[in-house]
Amino acid sequence: MIRNIIFDWSGTLVDDLPAVWRASNHCFVQAGIPEITLEQFRAEFVLPFKGFYDRYLPLVPMEQLEEWFHGHFKLAQDSVVALPFARDFLEFCRAHGIRTFLLSTVHPDHYEVQARNSGFGPFIDKPYVRVADKRTKIGEILSENGLHPAETLFIGDMQHDIETARHGGVHSCAVLTGYNRLEQLRASEPDLIVEHLGELRDILERHRFRLTPAIHTNGRAASGHMPISTVGAAIFNDAGQLLMIQTQKWSGMWGIPGGKIKWGEASETALRREILEETNLTVDEIRFVMVHDCIHSKEFYRDAHFLLLNYTCRAHGVQPVRLNEEAQDFRWLSLDDAFKLPLNTPTRVLLEEIRSREAGPAALQLARTRSAGPTT
Repeated sequence: MIRNIIFDWSGTLVDDLPAVWRASNHCFVQAGIPEITLEQFRAEFVLPFKGFYDRYLPLVPMEQLEEWFHGHFKLAQDSVVALPFARDFLEFCRAHGIRTFLLSTVHPDHYEVQARNSGFGPFIDKPYVRVADKRTKIGEILSENGLHPAETLFIGDMQHDIETARHGGVHSCAVLTGYNRLEQLRASEPDLIVEHLGELRDILERHRFRLTPAIHTNGRAASGHMPISTVGAAIFNDAGQLLMIQTQKWSGMWGIPGGKIKWGEASETALRREILEETNLTVDEIRFVMVHDCIHSKEFYRDAHFLLLNYTCRAHGVQPVRLNEEAQDFRWLSLDDAFKLPLNTPTRVLLEEIRSREAGPAALQLARTRSAGPTT
């Protein structure tokens, strides 16, 4: 049974990635080398961070780098925000008597500001901050606080966090809300990978705080023994463009909005709800296209068997897209341009089906005039 949780801070409880990226680029500018993109930063940033700076700025003393970094980071401090589900999860831990600790590289001054702004400080029993290499500290934390490794879970967003958990002999959980991408986290083989802390709460509640063999396998959370019914849609706007979204849970690939059908919910009702929740769009002209299986996909962040009910629909007028926490980016594209993106396999199957049925330049034109199957 899990009685103690050690949290990473950045990318696990708060989102400071944009601020850290900008502060790192400030160091590059000061040293006279080109800035890097956010995606480059996510792919190459490692802990202990000395390895990252040794690669890019090997001739700059660490003392100078820290002066540049922390001086600029203070200017971006207000951009650091609590991650979705973080407060709820911390309150959940308090309500169930779970002891909570923090093990992070964050500077004490930055932690003090962020803990105060987020309100998370009172939920952490004891913080351990400015730890350059967490692997050297976790044993001390376990010993100092009398934590039994078998009852302790370390939650983090980077490979270093998973290595730290393994070094301490504790359970590990990787979250997709931070710095490392799915393929990086999988390579570290955590006991569990979750999309966010909200999913972890559901797992712990469902299994009564035990990491059972069913969810403690190859870092992937089993979803049960029955297929999961989902809905998704290729959404077209009035210009005939298709909405594509990018998500970490599909290995950073591009796809379509959609989600699970709730008990007692008609499929079209579920589709409208999921699209509204994920994109802020209201849609009509919903037409069924196809149903197909997605079984044990290595692209998805956990092992699952989905039964996918896929549709086309239209978002009329000027509607701003507002993504929720499940997606990281969106684009309105022609169908041909959508195929140029790195698509997840289920989306590629759907778009190929739509294209194969085209009778004209717009994929939606055929969907309006045909009757291809059930709409509920």
